[in-house]
Amino acid sequence: VQLQASGGGLVQPGGSLTVSCTASGMIFSINSMAWYRQVPGKQQRELVASTFSGGNTHYVDSVKGRFTISTIADNTMHLQMDNLKPEDTAVYYCNALVVVTGSGRAEFEYWGRGTLVTVSS
Repeated sequence: VQLQASGGGLVQPGGSLTVSCTASGMIFSINSMAWYRQVPGKQQRELVASTFSGGNTHYVDSVKGRFTISTIADNTMHLQMDNLKPEDTAVYYCNALVVVTGSGRAEFEYWGRGTLVTVSS
């Protein structure tokens, strides 16, 4: 299973950006997908938003009302980021909990390569 992230870039404060993540491979089902972010130079990776197969979503307090995570459709989910702030600058990583085909319904965790989001004037 591989996760392909796309959509990062440079945006001015107050602007918008969408990052997307698509899972591919021997996927039986996806239980959840999420975005984490890591500020360059820091070790801690922060959970930003997550979406679950049942439709529930979760956001870290700092992005509530500004970020919207989509449902999982065709093994893809999107994170719409509005009213971006300089403190949103980070490398964003896609994460998924996947039931792999032929695994006996075992769940595995996968990470995509990060995509850099820079918020600066």
